[in-house]
Amino acid sequence: MSSDLRKAVQTYLDGLYQGDTDLFREVFHPEARLFSATGGQLTALSLAQYLDIVLGRPSPASRGDTRRDEIVSLVEASPTTAHARLRNAYHPKFFTDDLTFIRIDGAWRIIAKVWHFDLVS
Repeated sequence: MSSDLRKAVQTYLDGLYQGDTDLFREVFHPEARLFSATGGQLTALSLAQYLDIVLGRPSPASRGDTRRDEIVSLVEASPTTAHARLRNAYHPKFFTDDLTFIRIDGAWRIIAKVWHFDLVS
């Protein structure tokens, strides 16, 4: 497993916890798309729309939330494609994120994110 891929996953997780859109811009491809069907309704976002959401909410770090993230699986399927399944929290939501990476211009970048969340009190 490439250390560059693990670093990209960690950058994503750090961006989530810190609410850091600069980290997201580093790890997401500008053409990335994000999707969810939690609740039975399709949510489809561009990267710009997602970054606006992140900018408009307090980060878990700023709220003093305990960091809860986990790499469930990480597969480098080919020299240019990879997949990560992650779990993380933005209380009261607990997420499962499936990230598809492409390796382009010498770096692993997220090209698609599909997520589901459960509410936990």
